[in-house]
Amino acid sequence: MKRLLPLSFIALSSLLQADMAIQEFIYKDARIMGAGAANTAVGGYSSSLFYNPAGLINIKKSHGMEAELLGLSVTSSSQTQNFVNDLSDASDSEVIDVMKKYSGDAFNEDLANYSSFSYHMDSNIAYSIGILASGDINFIPHANEGTNGLLETHSRVYGGVTLGAAYELDNVLDGSVTLGVGAKYIQQKSYEVGLTESEVIQHKDDLLTYLQDTYEVDNSGFGIDLGVLYKPSFLASWHPSFGVSLMNIGTLNFTDSYGAQPMTLNFGAAIAPKISWLDSLCVSLDYVDALNAQQMRIRNYNPYYSNDQYDNADVEFDMLQHIRAGVSAGIIDNEWFLLTLNGGLYQGSYTAGFDMQVTVLKLQFATYQEQLGSQVGQLEDRRYMAQLGIGW
Repeated sequence: MKRLLPLSFIALSSLLQADMAIQEFIYKDARIMGAGAANTAVGGYSSSLFYNPAGLINIKKSHGMEAELLGLSVTSSSQTQNFVNDLSDASDSEVIDVMKKYSGDAFNEDLANYSSFSYHMDSNIAYSIGILASGDINFIPHANEGTNGLLETHSRVYGGVTLGAAYELDNVLDGSVTLGVGAKYIQQKSYEVGLTESEVIQHKDDLLTYLQDTYEVDNSGFGIDLGVLYKPSFLASWHPSFGVSLMNIGTLNFTDSYGAQPMTLNFGAAIAPKISWLDSLCVSLDYVDALNAQQMRIRNYNPYYSNDQYDNADVEFDMLQHIRAGVSAGIIDNEWFLLTLNGGLYQGSYTAGFDMQVTVLKLQFATYQEQLGSQVGQLEDRRYMAQLGIGW
């Protein structure tokens, strides 16, 4: 694994099911992940169109046109590099020992870039356009080669173009209602296979090239996102808001290959009370994928290789995996310096992070724990995410 190519290697449960994290959103923003990924009723960023396009209306007018360039993010589990190094340094006879050493541990490596231009006009209109390039490495070794191989991979690299717009209607339902619409075109290459002992040993020095040459599957799709944001006039001092989003309407199922984005229905609520010693404060709560569209992957026991080694399984995820909660506290925000502290609850585990900007340099950090099984606690992966960019 000498070069970084986004791959995703996912674990199995005791029932030989290829569990994977819920993928209701195609892009993770460190600012949002640090606050529990609860953004359906919040918005405020160009990346809000991945959660609820109506949230674009909360991009601050005082910021004028926002440009986020070279928004590079890197995500990793704490022991990923150790496993990669041990596997690379192992002799053929030592590969099994490495797998036994790390068997049952989940690892992650992710590299992404989302660059965008956004503008909240003086009128009640906001819009955004972005370019996404992303991929992730999630993997788990097995102590012994079973029906799912010595090293199972569910992998993808993907990217595309996104568009979003939001329009706010005043004096509706005793408050304001914002309507949002988004569109995205995504191209994807996926790699999904249980690698055998002989494959791992023979190709451990060129494993990524081997996966590309042998198991690569191309797909592309187009999706429409719809969202609503309602800000009632009651409890005005708390600034409540309620959001609903219907995401990925279209052909982002990628013919049911790994990385498919099903249509998801999401709900959210938030309050933003004014605190004298803070620039801003927001508390939010989401329930995502209310239709239980997310599915696990199970092995297709065809004894001969095909590009369709795995199928979707109609197994629902624990309710706790649908819940997101977050707190975001803005410490300072002026034209020279911005600092926001974030915390929350994501799939039953804590999140934390910060968002900082010094003139045009942006730095964000977040930690969160991904549940890779259908049940909370079945297989957990604590991840750390750093995001660096240039913006204004």
